[in-house]
Amino acid sequence: MTGDYGLAYGTHSSPDQGRCAMEWVSHLAGEPHSDQPACVSPVLRALCIALNDGLDDARRQRLRPYLTRTIGTAGDGLDPARAWMAMDWLIRTYTPAWLRLARLTAPATALGSLAPVLDERSLHAALEPLERARQEARGTRSAAWTAPWAATRAAARDTAWSCAGAAAWAAARIALGDIAGDRARATARAAAADAAAAAAHEAVVGRRVPGGRAGAKDSARAALARTAEDLNRSILGLLDRMLPAERIDVPLTSHPRQPAACAMLPDAVAPA
Repeated sequence: MTGDYGLAYGTHSSPDQGRCAMEWVSHLAGEPHSDQPACVSPVLRALCIALNDGLDDARRQRLRPYLTRTIGTAGDGLDPARAWMAMDWLIRTYTPAWLRLARLTAPATALGSLAPVLDERSLHAALEPLERARQEARGTRSAAWTAPWAATRAAARDTAWSCAGAAAWAAARIALGDIAGDRARATARAAAADAAAAAAHEAVVGRRVPGGRAGAKDSARAALARTAEDLNRSILGLLDRMLPAERIDVPLTSHPRQPAACAMLPDAVAPA
């Protein structure tokens, strides 16, 4: 990687301030500087923006191999399928991961063993076990939601929602905004948050945690870090499956500077 190429947090009024993932795509596609490139599918755009801003600086760079593969995906007719893939990941991968961490094995297994959630019929079939999982996770509040553990709870909920969960939620919402879709996303988020809080509470309860509230938050994040990292890697796999198998090169006539831009993207060629 050259020193010129790096993904920066947030949006930028000019390239001099840096470029986020989608601003780099706009540059490569010869579009005006923006984090809303017209050449990219809205679902992919929402997913990449959330990942760009949810990951820390080092992990953010993991998005680089996928950027050129987003070019030309706008209007390809695949966004409904992509949104369903995001919904399926929320229900069958994301939520069970937090349930398992909280030792809520039965609801985690029930969700993980569902048929793929790829249409309205399978979504409605998933709502009942998803709601049961939420109720079981909520049942852990008797311990995790008491006042002394408020800092642990808040940190756990933030950790469960940060990056991977928020990114999939944003991608699913683009094309699946009906009542059932809204209910499923809200239920998955609530179940994961309660389960993460319970797992964090179990990890620190009875232990002397130095640093007061700040120390409690740090301990909670540490207890959840491995699951959060596993999900961040998993959602990059989801992004990979949503994209064309190979890089789509932009014609030189549309972007005379493209060879130089691509030279700054040595890891942009996707696996076949």
